[in-house]
Amino acid sequence: MTPIRDMTDDIQADNRSSKGSTVTRVLDILNAVAAADRPLSPTEIAESLAIPKASVHRLCNSLETHGYLQTRLSGRGLQAGHRLNRLALGVLSAAPFQAQRRTILSELSQEIGETCNISVPDGSEMIYFDRAETHWPVRINLQIGSRVPVYATAGGKMYLSSLSESRRDRIIQNTRLRRYTANTVLSHSALREELIATAARGYALDNEEYIEGMVAMAVPVCDQQGRLYATLSFHAPCMRLPFSAVSDYLPQLRAASEQLSALLDE
Repeated sequence: MTPIRDMTDDIQADNRSSKGSTVTRVLDILNAVAAADRPLSPTEIAESLAIPKASVHRLCNSLETHGYLQTRLSGRGLQAGHRLNRLALGVLSAAPFQAQRRTILSELSQEIGETCNISVPDGSEMIYFDRAETHWPVRINLQIGSRVPVYATAGGKMYLSSLSESRRDRIIQNTRLRRYTANTVLSHSALREELIATAARGYALDNEEYIEGMVAMAVPVCDQQGRLYATLSFHAPCMRLPFSAVSDYLPQLRAASEQLSALLDE
């Protein structure tokens, strides 16, 4: 296995090999990828920015290693990675976006009648970024900032299904599939099959896989180019909402996701 290089190694190498600020080049690369209407290859980035191809390839590899870029699902072209997405979501934490986001979440929670969450990926985990609680006294208490496994939650599986096959496999292979309930998927091959099905239908399900007695559904929150920034989900006790009825709320979840996506593109 090739050892992972620290990004500073590439920055120093780039500074030695050519003129210009490497920090500026990194920012230009990220801006080019974020502004593009489709994934870009390193060669396209190099040509558009007039930067040597070797430098762009080296910096893009480092940015992908550190999660700021990722290879698209088809394996061709680079798009925003989970850490760049988290930077974008950080903007939504500030006013006036925070108030708008909270309104969307609260209205969705009232419409569905269950707790709704926005989660962001962080390696092999999902972090609860924001949530709107249900009014029911019986509910699952997962606070903002809570970390949950990608392979056993609806939001996590939605995120994994959006990745390129190679990146998805790297995360799966490096994650120990721990049993949380009797329904937790513990086979890498079974998880891959479920992620393929999730990508095809455009939403993810959790049938008591992380918490016994809890069901959930998640959809992606994407920008206008279809790049996933976060996931939007709701969860409920199966005593109140049977798993067979979870997908009934897909239209409401997708409508709220589109509203959140619109905030990202303002």
